Amino acid sequence: MAERRPAFSAPRLPRRDGQGNAGQGNAGQGNAGIASLLGRFAGRLAGAELPVRLRAFDGSESGPAAAPAIVLRSRMALRRLLWSPNELGLADAFVTGAIDVEGDLTEVMRLMRELTRQRTSKQRGRTRASLSPADLLRAAALAVRAGAAGPRPPVPAGRARLTGRPHSRHRDRAAIAHHYDVSNEFYRLLLDPAMTYSCAYWTGREDGPTLEQAQRDKLDLVCAKLAIEPGTRLLDVGCGWGSLVEHAARYYGAQVTGVTLSDQQAAFARGRLADADLSGTTEIRLADYRDIDDGPYEAIAVIEMGEHVGQAGYSAFAARLRELLAPGGRLLIQQMSRSKSAPGGGAFISSYIAPDMYMRPLSATLALLEDAGLEIRGVQALREHYVTTFRTWLATLEDRFGDAVDLIGEEAARVWRLFLAGGALAFEDGTTGVDQVLAVPALPLQPRAWPREPGTGLSQPGARLAGARPASGHPTPSPAPPAPG
Repeated sequence: MAERRPAFSAPRLPRRDGQGNAGQGNAGQGNAGIASLLGRFAGRLAGAELPVRLRAFDGSESGPAAAPAIVLRSRMALRRLLWSPNELGLADAFVTGAIDVEGDLTEVMRLMRELTRQRTSKQRGRTRASLSPADLLRAAALAVRAGAAGPRPPVPAGRARLTGRPHSRHRDRAAIAHHYDVSNEFYRLLLDPAMTYSCAYWTGREDGPTLEQAQRDKLDLVCAKLAIEPGTRLLDVGCGWGSLVEHAARYYGAQVTGVTLSDQQAAFARGRLADADLSGTTEIRLADYRDIDDGPYEAIAVIEMGEHVGQAGYSAFAARLRELLAPGGRLLIQQMSRSKSAPGGGAFISSYIAPDMYMRPLSATLALLEDAGLEIRGVQALREHYVTTFRTWLATLEDRFGDAVDLIGEEAARVWRLFLAGGALAFEDGTTGVDQVLAVPALPLQPRAWPREPGTGLSQPGARLAGARPASGHPTPSPAPPAPG
């Protein structure tokens, strides 16, 4: 799918003085201009000229004329970076409007990430780029010269503020509410009509891929791997707005229970199932996965929910899934991963998007599942599919940014713009991955478990497992993924 790059420029904010008050000032484009001073400082840190243009609140500019521009709209931008010279400081400055980008945000982030990597490779013995004491002194002197010195800026309103013990039931509910109870109407704007908030499956259909079709193909892929057929008892842990619940019940005849911690998701899912006349074969529970006690289930799906149980809690999570799974049943986990050198979620994700999220290497997740008594029957990597999914969501947000601001406010909309651009890059460069893992109880095989058709291995992408019932009107998706971009 070709990447869409709509033109985008956030509304210009008034220039402000060192205390954040509106003011004027123009140092021109001479050597004394803030942009020139900042450009030289940043270039010295990186060991190379900046690949982007800088425009400062005093009217000065520096850098390549044809490049996209990073705009410092107020002195508060420098103050935030002085107090937090890291990823979180940049994020705080962007979401509050102190820093903006004119041009393609994704391209600016890609250029700056590559520059950071070049600097990191030059710092012998260090695993990440960092500021030395001398760098910090120079930054402080620059901030004073620019009139940006002052007390620590306030924490932006969009940051999560959780209390209590990590991954207690109370805190997990608050963490889920922070991200998912933003606004059902906002997610309706951003997502496909089925409200599927996870990696789509782009099959390269001849009639042209759309987000709606790619998400439908993903749901078919999940149902195929789980061998869903009429009467199959399916548990969807972290069911979101109910897209898989409805799909499996409507097209495969499954008896489906969906579980979520989000009030808004639960209300939406119950409404859609009632409208589809599926209330008799489905149930939506507003509950914690630890409280599910009505197993066994013949099939369990966990679509991008396992990241939310935390580092220490995953062993118990995997064991609980194994307890709920019937002998001969199937478990399908779609889950994001991070490298061994950078597990977790990252400062921006943890502060603004998904507090307490933890992503580990895929190999570590597989080991935890095996320790819980599960046998891994197949792994399918979908990283390139998430690049396309994130790019599609971002294009929609930028096309309808004004509508998003009306629904959730400008600061929250800017959080999402940064999240979607950064997410596409994370999957593009391989710092984050996503995989579907198919597992079964580690037991001797029963005769009915053998495939009835040759070549239908459990790890084969798009394979229709023995006994699966095709979705009405939705053929099994092709295994051929598109090239990213």
